[in-house]
Amino acid sequence: MLKPSILASRVATVAAALALVAQPMAPAVAALAGQTQTKPPAQTTTKAPATAKPAAAAATPAQPPPDGGWPRLHEMGSGGDFLVYQPQIASWDNQKTMVAYSAVSFRAKPSDPPKLGTVKLEANTKVSVTERLVSFADMKITEVNFQNLDKNLMREIATGLDTAIGPDERVIALDRVLAALDKSTITPKEVEGVRAIPPPIFFSQTPAIMVNLDGEPIWSPIKEVDVKFAVNTNWDLFQHTTAGYFLRNEKVWLKAADVKGPWTPAGDLPDSFKKLPDDDNWKDVKESLPGKKIKASEMPTVFVSQTPGELILLTGAPAYKAVTGTKLMWVSNTESDVFRMGTTGLVYYLVAGRWFSASDFKGPWTFATPSLPDDFKRIPVEHDRSRVLASVPGTDQAIEAVMLAQIPQTARVNKKEVKAPDTAFEGEPQFQKIDPTTVERAVNTDKDIFKVNGLYYLCYNGVWFVGKAVNGPWEVAETVPQEIYKIPVSSPSHHVTYVTIEEDDDDDWVVFAAAAGYTGMMIAWGCTVWGSGWYYPPYIGYGGYYPHYYPHFPTYGYSAWYNPWTGAYGRSAGIYGPYGGAGVGARYNPRTGTYARGAAAYGPYGARGVAQAYNPRTGTYAQTRQGSNVYGSWGSTSVQRGDDWAKTNRYTNNRTGTTTRTVRTDEGAAISKKGADGGRVAAGSDGNIYAGKDGNAYRKQDGTWQKYDNGGWSDTDRQPDGTRPTPNDKSTAATRPGTTGATTRPSTTDRGTIDQLNRDSNARTTGSSRTQGQSTYRGGTGTSQTGSYRGGGASRGGGASRGRGR
Repeated sequence: MLKPSILASRVATVAAALALVAQPMAPAVAALAGQTQTKPPAQTTTKAPATAKPAAAAATPAQPPPDGGWPRLHEMGSGGDFLVYQPQIASWDNQKTMVAYSAVSFRAKPSDPPKLGTVKLEANTKVSVTERLVSFADMKITEVNFQNLDKNLMREIATGLDTAIGPDERVIALDRVLAALDKSTITPKEVEGVRAIPPPIFFSQTPAIMVNLDGEPIWSPIKEVDVKFAVNTNWDLFQHTTAGYFLRNEKVWLKAADVKGPWTPAGDLPDSFKKLPDDDNWKDVKESLPGKKIKASEMPTVFVSQTPGELILLTGAPAYKAVTGTKLMWVSNTESDVFRMGTTGLVYYLVAGRWFSASDFKGPWTFATPSLPDDFKRIPVEHDRSRVLASVPGTDQAIEAVMLAQIPQTARVNKKEVKAPDTAFEGEPQFQKIDPTTVERAVNTDKDIFKVNGLYYLCYNGVWFVGKAVNGPWEVAETVPQEIYKIPVSSPSHHVTYVTIEEDDDDDWVVFAAAAGYTGMMIAWGCTVWGSGWYYPPYIGYGGYYPHYYPHFPTYGYSAWYNPWTGAYGRSAGIYGPYGGAGVGARYNPRTGTYARGAAAYGPYGARGVAQAYNPRTGTYAQTRQGSNVYGSWGSTSVQRGDDWAKTNRYTNNRTGTTTRTVRTDEGAAISKKGADGGRVAAGSDGNIYAGKDGNAYRKQDGTWQKYDNGGWSDTDRQPDGTRPTPNDKSTAATRPGTTGATTRPSTTDRGTIDQLNRDSNARTTGSSRTQGQSTYRGGTGTSQTGSYRGGGASRGGGASRGRGR
């Protein structure tokens, strides 16, 4: 461990004391450090007098960044400290091994002037996509560079720094890392066989709703009531024995002589509806009775599809808005992601991560992702719908989405304590061979059960179990047959191929990993898409009072859109039904012989994101608004999530309450440390100090890079673009007024270092902005700022419905 007395004596032998120039905090910087959001005054129906002033806007404190912010002050036992500036990511191989550089300011004791140098670190990382954090707790400092200090002292500095930075403080916001990555190093692992056949796409410029059925209607009786309900739709759709068909649209009831319509206002409902059971299955239905009366002119158009379809709903004629820097026009009066080349060219519609094009809004539609015009790559990130960039091949946003989808979630599972779920079949177990493999899958159950080489395997919530009999007993699997991982995407069981055993070197524990493909997110055409594109017919069985219906999650029928703030897909629920999208309306329980419907099974309007309720055969799981975690569903200490460190040890958790230091964001001035001396500025230049790969510390001043030399700053011999100035170019002064210890000649710096610094500076600025936007999103309702990669780029809920198309 570093001894302060030895370190202090060695530092005293350095001829020229190094001093950092502390910059005063400008008002703008202070505003950034404590950024606020304001809301406009509420609208009223009474016109205010001309002299009246608007009410003061309500201010909401900015949310802290998830990693606590940079730079950071780390104290030593001697009273000295290290000020560590934000690491600059050099590489992140397979999102597991990171190499980074960081500028560091060091003091052996409080009375010493700070010394500025750089370090290089290598770390094995862990990622929490849900919490948007990267841990580099397993870190090693491989290089230390401080001018005029000998190697022995620098080794001791490395040891002291390693000791001062606690393991729980070694985290950085994922968005800072993403902004810094060289996207050309990311290779998409595309899924073979993903489809892009256009679904049925409907269009309306007047209020409309989309009723998706999973095949022909499957009618289930309701005991002691002469009404049946459709189990294979997420709508409240009923069949009366004599009065026809009835559809609930919030408080309004519609009726038709044929399930496909035409639909009209229902008027008075049959008395049968008053006799529905008093349980959660029918709570929403009974609360809507007797129904709101509407005129025929107030009727929404009802589109019915027996395969999952999509609806483009405009509020009136298309409202075109030019997309800056392109020939594209954004259709702004729809929740769907729709663009057009000019006002008369091809229409482009994005859904489930796939682009489709047509000459007109009514189709016919053609798959268009591989042939998108280059203008789509030029959509500004500030645009209200820049989320679509994640689905444009070749963009940084698309590569980032691919990378996030390839990062697996992990969990340590206790072999002796974790119990498999109950399994049950409708009648005798039925198995179906999955070509071209030797694997057989169970079809008449709500669980993923397979038969391979005489043994049975069950995959549930990202954990594999094995048993000698079809109904168990089940044990946590230590191996999984490789034949299972050959299940093709054409099979509804393909999603289990994304659950693997990562480690089994313990008698009690085994480590499982689940990639995003398990939750329905596939990689194809250089992008992350929702669903395989295949339609998987449900299993339907009869043999009791109720029909037996086991669905699979569909690709379409959700209006699925990518959420840049979570790395997962979200869904539009309103115009697609009260229970969250096609195929999740009712879930049959083979053990009890009953259905759990709608709100009872999934919560009102379903889960907030598609990936959070990914498979209606296994139900929904424990979730957070920011994203799903497969292993969070177990809720047990016997299943230890691999990203639990992000919740229990995250930097911000340890910087609240009685902390003695204030950590501001990247560009938010210096670090203030409260202490007996009443506080001081530890080091500064607004946190805008960087480590060059040449081992020197740099900062950007008035648009010019300056190098730290012998206790002061001097301009480099390079322009900001990396070129050397011409002999007559006076743009880089030899000495900058007010710069302590400035040299009389510009410092020599190679172009490669300047290029690197420019990249790192841009990445730090972008990463800081995105991290702040992420914090704002997490601190909000989760229904805004999902349309754009920039904070405030909300799009009327970013895909959420507007009152079911009214």
